[in-house]
Amino acid sequence: MRLRFRQLQAFHAVVEAGTVTGAAEALGISQPGISNLLAELERQTGLRLFERLHGRLLPTPEAELLHREIDTVVRGLDHVTQTVVDLQNKQAGQLQVASQHSMSFGFMPKLIAEFARSRPNMNISFQSQYSSKIQEWVLSGLFEIGVCEMPMLYDSLTAYPLHVQTRIALHRDNPLARHDILTPELLCDEPFIVMGPDHITQRRLRDAFERAGVPFKARVHSHLFKNLLSFVKEGMGVSLLDRFGLEFDYDDRFVARDFRPQIMMDMAVITSATRPLSQVGREFLSYLLAALEPYSAAGVPADPARESETP
Repeated sequence: MRLRFRQLQAFHAVVEAGTVTGAAEALGISQPGISNLLAELERQTGLRLFERLHGRLLPTPEAELLHREIDTVVRGLDHVTQTVVDLQNKQAGQLQVASQHSMSFGFMPKLIAEFARSRPNMNISFQSQYSSKIQEWVLSGLFEIGVCEMPMLYDSLTAYPLHVQTRIALHRDNPLARHDILTPELLCDEPFIVMGPDHITQRRLRDAFERAGVPFKARVHSHLFKNLLSFVKEGMGVSLLDRFGLEFDYDDRFVARDFRPQIMMDMAVITSATRPLSQVGREFLSYLLAALEPYSAAGVPADPARESETP
Protein backbone atom coordinates (compact mmCIF):
# COMPACT_ATOMS: atom_id res chain seq x y z
CA MET A 1 0.00 0.00 0.00
CA ARG A 2 1.41 3.40 -1.01
CA LEU A 3 -0.24 6.36 0.72
CA ARG A 4 0.23 9.85 -0.64
CA PHE A 5 1.41 12.54 1.73
CA ARG A 6 -1.35 14.87 0.53
CA GLN A 7 -3.93 12.33 1.74
CA LEU A 8 -2.31 12.19 5.19
CA GLN A 9 -2.03 15.97 5.27
CA ALA A 10 -5.75 16.35 4.48
CA PHE A 11 -6.66 13.74 7.10
CA HIS A 12 -4.47 15.50 9.71
CA ALA A 13 -6.06 18.87 8.89
CA VAL A 14 -9.60 17.51 9.28
CA VAL A 15 -8.77 15.96 12.67
CA GLU A 16 -7.24 19.26 13.82
CA ALA A 17 -10.05 21.47 12.47
CA GLY A 18 -12.99 19.15 13.06
CA THR A 19 -14.58 20.12 9.73
CA VAL A 20 -13.84 19.81 6.03
CA THR A 21 -14.32 23.57 5.71
CA GLY A 22 -11.68 24.30 8.34
CA ALA A 23 -9.26 21.82 6.79
CA ALA A 24 -9.75 23.32 3.34
CA GLU A 25 -9.02 26.81 4.68
CA ALA A 26 -5.92 25.58 6.52
CA LEU A 27 -4.48 23.85 3.44
CA GLY A 28 -5.69 26.35 0.84
CA ILE A 29 -7.53 23.78 -1.27
CA SER A 30 -11.21 23.25 -2.05
CA GLN A 31 -13.65 21.37 0.16
CA PRO A 32 -14.32 18.79 -2.58
CA GLY A 33 -10.55 18.32 -2.81
CA ILE A 34 -10.39 17.51 0.91
CA SER A 35 -13.36 15.15 0.64
CA ASN A 36 -11.79 13.32 -2.31
CA LEU A 37 -8.48 12.90 -0.46
CA LEU A 38 -10.28 11.48 2.58
CA ALA A 39 -12.33 9.12 0.42
CA GLU A 40 -9.14 7.87 -1.29
CA LEU A 41 -7.47 7.32 2.09
CA GLU A 42 -10.44 5.37 3.48
CA ARG A 43 -10.64 3.30 0.29
CA GLN A 44 -6.92 2.46 0.32
CA THR A 45 -6.76 1.65 4.01
CA GLY A 46 -10.15 -0.05 4.27
CA LEU A 47 -10.78 1.96 7.43
CA ARG A 48 -13.71 4.15 8.42
CA LEU A 49 -11.97 7.26 9.71
CA PHE A 50 -14.77 9.66 10.68
CA GLU A 51 -18.31 9.79 12.06
CA ARG A 52 -20.42 12.91 11.45
CA LEU A 53 -22.11 14.48 14.49
CA HIS A 54 -23.81 17.89 14.57
CA GLY A 55 -21.90 19.12 11.55
CA ARG A 56 -18.49 18.02 12.83
CA LEU A 57 -16.35 15.07 11.83
CA LEU A 58 -15.39 12.95 14.83
CA PRO A 59 -12.38 10.66 14.33
CA THR A 60 -12.91 6.96 14.98
CA PRO A 61 -10.52 5.13 17.35
CA GLU A 62 -8.59 3.93 14.29
CA ALA A 63 -8.31 7.52 13.06
CA GLU A 64 -7.03 8.73 16.43
CA LEU A 65 -4.29 6.12 16.37
CA LEU A 66 -3.35 7.05 12.79
CA HIS A 67 -3.33 10.74 13.72
CA ARG A 68 -0.85 10.14 16.55
CA GLU A 69 1.46 8.30 14.20
CA ILE A 70 1.52 10.94 11.45
CA ASP A 71 1.31 14.09 13.61
CA THR A 72 5.06 14.60 13.93
CA VAL A 73 5.63 13.85 10.21
CA VAL A 74 3.03 16.36 9.02
CA ARG A 75 4.15 19.06 11.43
CA GLY A 76 7.73 18.34 10.43
CA LEU A 77 7.01 19.11 6.78
CA ASP A 78 5.12 22.26 7.79
CA HIS A 79 8.17 23.27 9.80
CA VAL A 80 10.47 22.70 6.79
CA THR A 81 8.14 24.69 4.56
CA GLN A 82 8.07 27.58 7.01
CA THR A 83 11.85 27.51 7.30
CA VAL A 84 12.21 27.81 3.52
CA VAL A 85 9.78 30.75 3.49
CA ASP A 86 11.70 32.42 6.30
CA LEU A 87 14.98 32.00 4.44
CA GLN A 88 13.45 33.38 1.26
CA ASN A 89 12.08 36.39 3.16
CA LYS A 90 15.27 36.79 5.19
CA GLN A 91 13.30 36.75 8.43
CA ALA A 92 15.29 38.00 11.44
CA GLY A 93 15.11 34.81 13.46
CA GLN A 94 12.40 32.35 14.34
CA LEU A 95 11.16 31.62 17.84
CA GLN A 96 9.99 28.01 18.23
CA VAL A 97 8.25 27.28 21.53
CA ALA A 98 5.80 24.64 22.74
CA SER A 99 4.14 24.43 26.15
CA GLN A 100 1.71 22.27 28.06
CA HIS A 101 -1.86 23.53 28.07
CA SER A 102 -2.25 25.42 31.35
CA MET A 103 0.48 27.91 30.36
CA SER A 104 -0.83 28.38 26.83
CA PHE A 105 -3.97 30.41 27.64
CA GLY A 106 -2.29 33.37 29.30
CA PHE A 107 1.26 33.12 30.54
CA MET A 108 3.06 32.09 27.35
CA PRO A 109 1.22 34.37 24.87
CA LYS A 110 1.82 37.33 27.19
CA LEU A 111 5.50 36.49 27.63
CA ILE A 112 6.09 35.88 23.91
CA ALA A 113 4.35 39.18 23.08
CA GLU A 114 6.61 41.04 25.51
CA PHE A 115 9.70 39.36 24.06
CA ALA A 116 8.62 40.12 20.48
CA ARG A 117 8.06 43.86 20.99
CA SER A 118 11.73 44.66 20.43
CA ARG A 119 11.97 42.12 17.57
CA PRO A 120 9.32 43.18 15.04
CA ASN A 121 10.69 40.97 12.24
CA MET A 122 10.89 37.80 14.32
CA ASN A 123 8.77 34.87 13.13
CA ILE A 124 7.00 32.95 15.92
CA SER A 125 5.89 29.32 16.05
CA PHE A 126 3.96 28.39 19.21
CA GLN A 127 1.95 25.26 19.98
CA SER A 128 0.38 23.74 23.08
CA GLN A 129 0.20 20.00 23.49
CA TYR A 130 0.44 17.14 25.99
CA SER A 131 3.78 16.97 27.80
CA SER A 132 4.95 13.70 26.25
CA LYS A 133 4.39 15.14 22.78
CA ILE A 134 6.28 18.33 23.66
CA GLN A 135 9.30 16.28 24.68
CA GLU A 136 9.08 14.40 21.40
CA TRP A 137 8.85 17.65 19.41
CA VAL A 138 11.91 19.19 21.11
CA LEU A 139 13.84 15.94 20.73
CA SER A 140 13.10 15.80 16.99
CA GLY A 141 13.92 19.49 16.42
CA LEU A 142 10.40 20.65 15.57
CA PHE A 143 10.64 23.13 18.47
CA GLU A 144 13.71 24.56 20.16
CA ILE A 145 12.18 25.16 23.59
CA GLY A 146 9.41 23.36 25.44
CA VAL A 147 7.69 23.59 28.79
CA CYS A 148 6.28 20.29 29.97
CA GLU A 149 5.31 18.30 33.02
CA MET A 150 7.64 15.73 34.50
CA PRO A 151 8.81 13.01 34.25
CA MET A 152 11.45 13.36 31.57
CA LEU A 153 11.17 10.59 28.99
CA TYR A 154 14.44 11.12 27.09
CA ASP A 155 18.06 11.41 28.25
CA SER A 156 18.99 13.66 25.32
CA LEU A 157 17.00 16.63 26.63
CA THR A 158 18.33 19.37 28.93
CA ALA A 159 15.81 20.10 31.67
CA TYR A 160 15.46 23.19 33.86
CA PRO A 161 13.20 22.02 36.72
CA LEU A 162 10.19 24.04 37.79
CA HIS A 163 8.10 23.18 40.86
CA VAL A 164 4.81 25.07 40.74
CA GLN A 165 2.38 25.47 43.62
CA THR A 166 -1.15 24.20 43.14
CA ARG A 167 -4.28 25.69 44.73
CA ILE A 168 -7.90 24.68 45.14
CA ALA A 169 -10.32 26.40 42.77
CA LEU A 170 -13.93 26.59 43.93
CA HIS A 171 -17.06 28.44 42.91
CA ARG A 172 -17.28 31.89 44.46
CA ASP A 173 -20.56 30.95 46.20
CA ASN A 174 -19.10 27.85 47.84
CA PRO A 175 -19.26 28.31 51.67
CA LEU A 176 -15.66 27.05 51.91
CA ALA A 177 -14.51 30.23 50.18
CA ARG A 178 -14.48 31.88 53.60
CA HIS A 179 -11.36 29.86 54.48
CA ASP A 180 -7.88 31.03 53.47
CA ILE A 181 -6.46 27.51 53.65
CA LEU A 182 -8.31 24.32 52.76
CA THR A 183 -7.49 20.82 54.03
CA PRO A 184 -8.74 17.30 53.31
CA GLU A 185 -10.89 17.52 56.43
CA LEU A 186 -12.62 20.70 55.20
CA LEU A 187 -13.07 19.24 51.73
CA CYS A 188 -14.36 15.85 52.85
CA ASP A 189 -17.85 16.40 51.40
CA GLU A 190 -16.80 18.25 48.25
CA PRO A 191 -16.94 16.57 44.81
CA PHE A 192 -13.65 16.97 42.93
CA ILE A 193 -13.05 17.67 39.25
CA VAL A 194 -9.81 15.92 38.39
CA MET A 195 -7.35 14.95 35.70
CA GLY A 196 -6.90 11.30 34.76
CA PRO A 197 -5.81 8.87 37.49
CA ASP A 198 -2.23 8.78 36.19
CA HIS A 199 -1.67 12.51 36.50
CA ILE A 200 0.81 13.37 39.26
CA THR A 201 -1.39 16.05 40.85
CA GLN A 202 -4.32 13.66 41.24
CA ARG A 203 -2.09 10.94 42.70
CA ARG A 204 -0.65 13.38 45.24
CA LEU A 205 -4.09 14.74 46.07
CA ARG A 206 -5.49 11.26 46.69
CA ASP A 207 -2.46 10.43 48.85
CA ALA A 208 -3.09 13.54 50.97
CA PHE A 209 -6.71 12.51 51.56
CA GLU A 210 -5.68 8.95 52.33
CA ARG A 211 -3.09 10.07 54.88
CA ALA A 212 -5.72 12.27 56.52
CA GLY A 213 -8.18 9.35 56.64
CA VAL A 214 -10.71 11.34 54.60
CA PRO A 215 -12.67 9.89 51.64
CA PHE A 216 -11.86 11.43 48.27
CA LYS A 217 -14.83 12.02 45.96
CA ALA A 218 -14.05 12.43 42.26
CA ARG A 219 -17.12 13.57 40.32
CA VAL A 220 -15.78 14.71 36.94
CA HIS A 221 -12.70 13.50 35.06
CA SER A 222 -11.23 15.53 32.20
CA HIS A 223 -7.94 15.89 30.35
CA LEU A 224 -7.15 19.63 30.44
CA PHE A 225 -6.74 21.99 33.39
CA LYS A 226 -8.80 24.55 31.47
CA ASN A 227 -11.67 22.07 31.32
CA LEU A 228 -11.42 21.42 35.05
CA LEU A 229 -11.69 25.14 35.79
CA SER A 230 -14.70 25.45 33.47
CA PHE A 231 -16.56 22.84 35.52
CA VAL A 232 -15.64 24.69 38.72
CA LYS A 233 -17.18 27.87 37.27
CA GLU A 234 -20.41 25.94 36.69
CA GLY A 235 -20.54 24.86 40.33
CA MET A 236 -19.85 21.18 39.62
CA GLY A 237 -17.21 20.85 42.33
CA VAL A 238 -13.70 21.92 43.32
CA SER A 239 -10.39 21.26 41.60
CA LEU A 240 -6.64 21.33 42.25
CA LEU A 241 -4.98 23.55 39.62
CA ASP A 242 -1.56 25.09 39.04
CA ARG A 243 -0.95 28.83 39.25
CA PHE A 244 -0.75 29.30 35.48
CA GLY A 245 -4.27 28.03 34.99
CA LEU A 246 -5.61 30.18 37.83
CA GLU A 247 -3.78 33.50 37.69
CA PHE A 248 -4.37 34.13 33.99
CA ASP A 249 -8.10 33.42 34.04
CA TYR A 250 -10.02 36.56 35.01
CA ASP A 251 -13.52 35.07 35.28
CA ASP A 252 -15.03 36.10 38.63
CA ARG A 253 -17.11 32.95 39.04
CA PHE A 254 -14.33 31.17 40.91
CA VAL A 255 -11.87 31.84 43.72
CA ALA A 256 -8.62 30.07 44.61
CA ARG A 257 -7.45 28.99 48.05
CA ASP A 258 -4.23 27.41 49.36
CA PHE A 259 -4.28 23.71 50.13
CA ARG A 260 -2.46 21.93 52.95
CA PRO A 261 -0.54 19.73 52.70
CA GLN A 262 0.96 21.70 49.84
CA ILE A 263 1.05 19.87 46.51
CA MET A 264 3.54 20.88 43.82
CA MET A 265 3.33 20.21 40.09
CA ASP A 266 6.73 19.18 38.76
CA MET A 267 7.48 20.79 35.42
CA ALA A 268 10.54 21.62 33.34
CA VAL A 269 11.72 23.92 30.60
CA ILE A 270 13.44 21.68 28.06
CA THR A 271 15.87 22.04 25.18
CA SER A 272 17.82 19.54 23.12
CA ALA A 273 21.06 18.39 24.74
CA THR A 274 22.53 17.49 21.33
CA ARG A 275 21.53 20.49 19.22
CA PRO A 276 22.67 24.11 19.81
CA LEU A 277 20.03 26.77 20.27
CA SER A 278 19.67 29.62 17.81
CA GLN A 279 20.50 33.13 18.96
CA VAL A 280 16.80 33.90 19.35
CA GLY A 281 16.33 30.63 21.23
CA ARG A 282 19.12 31.45 23.68
CA GLU A 283 17.73 34.91 24.32
CA PHE A 284 14.19 33.63 24.87
CA LEU A 285 15.34 30.81 27.12
CA SER A 286 16.98 33.31 29.48
CA TYR A 287 13.89 35.53 29.31
CA LEU A 288 11.58 32.58 30.01
CA LEU A 289 13.57 31.23 32.95
CA ALA A 290 13.71 34.67 34.56
CA ALA A 291 9.93 35.04 34.17
CA LEU A 292 9.33 31.59 35.67
CA GLU A 293 11.53 32.06 38.71
CA PRO A 294 8.76 33.55 40.90
CA TYR A 295 6.55 30.55 40.12
CA SER A 296 9.06 27.89 41.15
CA ALA A 297 9.52 26.82 44.75
CA ALA A 298 13.06 25.72 43.90
CA GLY A 299 14.00 28.61 41.59
CA VAL A 300 15.81 27.91 38.31
CA PRO A 301 19.20 26.33 37.65
CA ALA A 302 22.42 28.03 36.73
CA ASP A 303 23.20 30.16 33.68
CA PRO A 304 21.00 28.80 30.85
CA ALA A 305 23.19 30.31 28.14
CA ARG A 306 26.15 28.28 29.32
CA GLU A 307 24.13 25.06 29.72
CA SER A 308 22.68 25.35 26.22
CA GLU A 309 26.06 25.50 24.55
CA THR A 310 27.60 22.43 22.97
CA PRO A 311 31.33 21.66 22.99
